[in-house]
Amino acid sequence: MARSEIRPVVLLRSTAGTGHTYATRKNRRTSPDRLELRKFDPVAGRHVLFREAR
Repeated sequence: MARSEIRPVVLLRSTAGTGHTYATRKNRRTSPDRLELRKFDPVAGRHVLFREAR
């Protein structure tokens, strides 16, 4: 079964500058803008904002 073009895999990169990334999927129809989530950065040791990297 082919991967959906509507739900691509995106990388979330830490804004703390540690270089840590998370991989997730997003729905392009409901959220066409860049994704921003607050997640735990193990290098920084705290929750920080992660933004979608292109």
